[in-house]
Amino acid sequence: MRSDFLPLSRPSIGSEEIEEVTACLRSGWLTSGPRVSRFEEGFAGAVGAAHAVAVTSGTAGLHLALLAAGIGAGDEVVTTPMTWAATGNMVLAVGARPVFVDIDPATLNIQPEAVERAVTPRTRAIVPVHFAGQPVDLDPLRVIAARRGLSLIEDAAHALGTHYRGHPVGGGSTAAVFSFHPIKAITTGEGGMITTDDAAFADRLRLLRFHGVTRDAWGRYGKRATPDYEIVTLGFKYNMTDLQAALGLAQLSRLEEFIAARTRAAGWYRTALEGLPAVEMLAPVPYPARHAWHLLVVRLRLEALRVGRDAIMEALLEANIGVGLHFKALHLHRFYREQLGLTPGDLPEATRASESILSLPLFPDLTREDVTDVATALSDVIRRHAA
Repeated sequence: MRSDFLPLSRPSIGSEEIEEVTACLRSGWLTSGPRVSRFEEGFAGAVGAAHAVAVTSGTAGLHLALLAAGIGAGDEVVTTPMTWAATGNMVLAVGARPVFVDIDPATLNIQPEAVERAVTPRTRAIVPVHFAGQPVDLDPLRVIAARRGLSLIEDAAHALGTHYRGHPVGGGSTAAVFSFHPIKAITTGEGGMITTDDAAFADRLRLLRFHGVTRDAWGRYGKRATPDYEIVTLGFKYNMTDLQAALGLAQLSRLEEFIAARTRAAGWYRTALEGLPAVEMLAPVPYPARHAWHLLVVRLRLEALRVGRDAIMEALLEANIGVGLHFKALHLHRFYREQLGLTPGDLPEATRASESILSLPLFPDLTREDVTDVATALSDVIRRHAA
């Protein structure tokens, strides 16, 4: 057994990040300013979008994207239950109703055919989630959205560095929303980014993220600025700071390094877990794609075990191996059961996945020896609990 605990995730922070943050601190300008603008410009270029709007979190990004798209009371938004709380919560926060559809059991991504069947006259948007770093099949979703006059807002929290049919995720839809939580591909401590190709949509996002005020702090107090301002709509306090953006700029410059390291580690896992009874990695999507490997999710074949998934996770923790659960599907949570009147049987594939998946450690600085430790511990746990 390992002598030290191997965490599920750990951000890679080096001298570049420390220097960028230190320079920001020394500049005297910490809130939204020139570094946020530089980060937005660089990020838009990295994902192939015309515009990028930095915010305080991916959750804030989803909130603003839905509001900017005009989603509100009485509307329906088709999405996946296999996601973090933010996706469904923000649909409810704007007064709309999330309509969950089942997932592809092989990849855990949303199924376009199921989306098509779920669209009603009340549907205003589709919010797919690129699960674990693999892209959803966007082309059929874009066709559905265009034919039915719907917004397509991609929850790309897992998908920075993901490519779909030769193009990075981030452009080509109404909007895409990214997260910079420390577990993600790059981090700003906490933070998020909304990308879009629509200039008017981007302007609306900027207005909503800062109190509905026409000029942010840099626009009022920066060089050659005047302090006058006008409130033109109801807005929020979702602006990213220059201190966060300084960290983001350094991290963004290392994105390809991080994706390569994650991909390398995923290959080590594939070799190490090959032939391990009762454990399988998720399948690759059947269309051209680059997996960003945000998460390393495995599925347990519970019929080959005498215990459930939670017992396996507890045993791994006892062996000093960090684990995660991504995710317990939203329709299984009490809040969503009560709000939407759903049962586990309504979404059988998402229910089965929720009972059998777990996430293993994956981050850029993971070593081959770390992966061997995980595989050895998992093999021992599976052997001890085999049916």
